[in-house]
Amino acid sequence: MLIPIHEDMTREALCDCVSLRALEVMIAANCKQDSLRGQIGHDEYHFDNNAIDDGHRYISEQRGLVTSSLLSSEVFSAWSAFGRLTHTAQDFYAHTNYISMWLNQYKGTPPVPSEIDPVQKSLVESPSLHSGKIYIPMDVFYFVPFLRKLSLALLPRDSHGRMNLDSPKQGSNFAYARAAAVKRTQYEFEILEKILTPEMFSKFTER
Repeated sequence: MLIPIHEDMTREALCDCVSLRALEVMIAANCKQDSLRGQIGHDEYHFDNNAIDDGHRYISEQRGLVTSSLLSSEVFSAWSAFGRLTHTAQDFYAHTNYISMWLNQYKGTPPVPSEIDPVQKSLVESPSLHSGKIYIPMDVFYFVPFLRKLSLALLPRDSHGRMNLDSPKQGSNFAYARAAAVKRTQYEFEILEKILTPEMFSKFTER
């Protein structure tokens, strides 16, 4: 998703959960994942190129860093790790076909976006789950406004350019991707609340 959208979603999900100082560090780390350095050679940061297992593994690694950082009293490192974790978790819904699979379960009128289940096990573990592949150079041209139409005409259906739900411009499914990403961010926070000791969780939230 676009950087401003990542920021808005993270703020919405966590503004009542952690201190403002913690939240700003988390948001900065989240958004940094979309820097040029974070885009090249790091499919696991964004669930790109079918890096489904690698993306889940990266989330688990960052969750582990939150814990180890708090054990070492490095709270800023814990906040940064959680920020990186949330970026990847949020991109799962924008870069995979999870949203379309969830909607395909319903015939006729689907539920409203706020009712989406972001961690439906049968979909998360489905062999049909996949993410957009990045085709060079057409997927690069996709980000050039005056070349986008040409790029989309030439890109395969499984490309990042044609699959992504990175902004409202991608259609009505974006609302579901955004709602799922906010819920997933809150879900990841709740996991930490369960696995951290009360003292560690207090340090993490500064509440």
